[in-house]
Amino acid sequence: MQKAAPETKKPVASEIDLGAYYIPDPEEFGRNFLRLMEEGQKVLQGLLERAGPTTGPYSTASEMSDAASLFSEVVQPWLADPAKLVEAQGQLFGNYMQLWMGITRRSLGGEAVAVAEPEPGDNRFNDPEWSRNPYFDFWKQAYLITTRWLDDMLARTDGLDERTRMRAAFYLKQLASAFSPSNFPLTNPVVLRETFQSSGKSLVAGMANLVQDLEQSGDLLHISQTDVSAFEVGRNIATSPGKVVFQNDLLQLIQYAPSTEQVYERPLMIVPPWINKFYILDLGPQKSFIRYATSKGFTVFVVSWVNPDGRLAHKTFEDYMTEGILAATDAVKRETGTDKINVIGYCVGGTLLGTTLAYLAARGEDPFASATFFAAQVDFSKAGDLLIFIDDAQLKYLEEMMAERGYLDGARMATVFNMLRPKDLIWPYIVNNYMLGKKPFPFDLLFWNQDSTRLPAANHKFYLREFYHENKLAKGQMTIGNVRLDLGKVKLPIYELCAKEDHIAPAKSVFIGSKLFGGPVTYVLAGSGHIAGVINPPGEKMKYQHWTNDKRVATLEAWFDSAEEHPGSWWPHYADWLAQHSGDKVAARTPGKTLGVIEDAPGSYVKVKS
Repeated sequence: MQKAAPETKKPVASEIDLGAYYIPDPEEFGRNFLRLMEEGQKVLQGLLERAGPTTGPYSTASEMSDAASLFSEVVQPWLADPAKLVEAQGQLFGNYMQLWMGITRRSLGGEAVAVAEPEPGDNRFNDPEWSRNPYFDFWKQAYLITTRWLDDMLARTDGLDERTRMRAAFYLKQLASAFSPSNFPLTNPVVLRETFQSSGKSLVAGMANLVQDLEQSGDLLHISQTDVSAFEVGRNIATSPGKVVFQNDLLQLIQYAPSTEQVYERPLMIVPPWINKFYILDLGPQKSFIRYATSKGFTVFVVSWVNPDGRLAHKTFEDYMTEGILAATDAVKRETGTDKINVIGYCVGGTLLGTTLAYLAARGEDPFASATFFAAQVDFSKAGDLLIFIDDAQLKYLEEMMAERGYLDGARMATVFNMLRPKDLIWPYIVNNYMLGKKPFPFDLLFWNQDSTRLPAANHKFYLREFYHENKLAKGQMTIGNVRLDLGKVKLPIYELCAKEDHIAPAKSVFIGSKLFGGPVTYVLAGSGHIAGVINPPGEKMKYQHWTNDKRVATLEAWFDSAEEHPGSWWPHYADWLAQHSGDKVAARTPGKTLGVIEDAPGSYVKVKS
């Protein structure tokens, strides 16, 4: 008879290795502690000297005041119902008592069942000491109990409008991420162990990393997420062969070299977002959507947007349409001799594409055979957490800030995006860089994420107000070039890709927008988020799945309930769909044969730093 597997038990206190928290050289520890204090004073002085204004929607003081006011509003319904509040508090204190009894039992050599366990994938508590040592286990469980109780309290709060609830959830997420015991040296076993074993050298190294980040930062602290010295655009990233065949003030147009003897007649033009650089689609040979598309027989063109400075402050959203998409489309048609092309818009590039399609439809022009949207919104009614940054006061402050320089510093946008996922994109790097004293690992995706671009004032002002704040395109109230826009007039075939865990272009928001087009829409849901959901190449490692469904249903929930799940990348599904709209095969095209060659890919625009 097969024996049952032994029950897994938490180790008792007597099994804990206290030697890991022994200081091998107390004298050196003392010297390093004094160095840490001296360097810390210099950092503090530097922070005070560079401190920005104390007023405005994005200052620390105003954000704290706003959060306090918001939580006060959330508390009011609970204060109005004392019995309900007492019941909720009783649940919290009951969990605390259960935790304390369990920790006490373990400290005396007994065993106890955990009151709260981290969610799968929560890497903050991976170290065995978080469960093995009662001290660290207490802080971990107390934190989880408290944050989950707060989430539940907010969910059960009556009388809040949607925006207030979203803002409260956002601030709660920031607080919960910040106050994790993993972020404090005395309650993080990894930091404490490294501090003792290195006699404090790790903290001194961490202070040096902080100084370096401060020296490389502008108005906001720029936390290093990767070793930027490990990558160079054009050398080991953005290396797909091609030529720049057209350029103007706003863009360079890259035509990529074919990798097949024959290609489809209709070329493919990709319009990436201008808030980031295009090489997210060309990180490396194994992750490159551009290389994949050329390998499938498509002639690929990519827009590489300029990194604008104050001289382009006047460039409007309409300019990005006429001098951007439309100018690039005309160049692609002239270079290939085709009457129609296929086009992809990614993120805000997709918002621009949707606007352009409505503009062309109103004018009776149809230069595109099909259009594809990667994680792009045309309806912003459900645009997620980013909506909390868009109100009249914040927009006015941003407009004043942009008016001074003529652009919005890309670091501010990067900070906003990082704040949407602070547990993953902010605090792990603070712990690694400043508390453990380690340099971040080389990672191509994070190198791209830190390579931000500036945003021209006129364009960004229009984008935030007309789309996010007033949602005019979806409402049929937007006018571009004296033309009233109606997405319902867009009849061409559309491929709409969204990502299940996208915090920037939520799947529900994309789905709602897809219903506004007047033609056939193929809606596909990818696993993961805004970047990993899109950059998910085929291969042996099938990290994320995707879902398809040809049924026309009213809601995303109904669509998902009857969708078919497929393991791995959505890229082959898209290649098959795109081939149906790309015509016959012709001889492969040499880049720049008609327009000429300006320079090699990836061009010079993409190499301009902010």
